[in-house]
Amino acid sequence: MAILKIARMGHPVLAEMCASVRDPSAPEIRRLIADMIETMGDANGAGLAAPQVHVPLRIVIFQAPDARSAAGLDETEAFDHTAPLTILINPLIEVLDASPEGGWEGCLSVPGLRGWVERPRHIRYSGLDVDGHRVQRSARGFHARVVQHECDHIDGVVYPQRMRDLSKLIFESEYRHWIEQQDAGQQAAQ
Repeated sequence: MAILKIARMGHPVLAEMCASVRDPSAPEIRRLIADMIETMGDANGAGLAAPQVHVPLRIVIFQAPDARSAAGLDETEAFDHTAPLTILINPLIEVLDASPEGGWEGCLSVPGLRGWVERPRHIRYSGLDVDGHRVQRSARGFHARVVQHECDHIDGVVYPQRMRDLSKLIFESEYRHWIEQQDAGQQAAQ
């Protein structure tokens, strides 16, 4: 296994529609997925898509819990070894509830920044695992956000393109201050 170089926003591989995987169990696909898992863990990410490691294929991995706090630092896109690792090859997303739910997102391809992104709150996703077996789950909250974020990558979309208000694209250090101020305001209101 190897830790792969992560493409940064602006690299052409992050702007292209990725190709479908023909044989999910092919040795080169298994090797790529193993390298992606190692890379995601090393980078402390909650998810990673193949184009982020310069491979334009429809593969995403993520390790997100089913539920996380709706606010605060618990919603960061960080590696969580307690959450189930999911590998999706040729994923599809079906929106079950299109009501927008906003949240702060970060990205390994956009280091040092966070952005407020609204996404559908409830989805169903499906795809294949490395053995070619069908995976299908319903997701809400942070889980749904991570899946949508990673699947955007295989369609050539980086999260700032989903933002409605670019004044909410901020540096990590300011994000932490913003959260602290919000928490202090909520405690004062109680």
